[in-house]
Amino acid sequence: MLEYFKVVLKGVSFDSSLFDKELKKGLASLQEDNKKQELLRWCLENFGTQHPQVLQTYYRQQSY
Repeated sequence: MLEYFKVVLKGVSFDSSLFDKELKKGLASLQEDNKKQELLRWCLENFGTQHPQVLQTYYRQQSY
């Protein structure tokens, strides 16, 4: 599942609102906290400069 969400996020990275929506879905779908953290780290590495506000929101909300 993690790899699937990475592909989806790459595909919607051109639009911040779509990126936000798909990241939210991905985090909700992943069961393991370490997978959620891995997805967030991957997003930060790959899209941190493109979508900093979206990613900051999710890092602040982290409760796992």
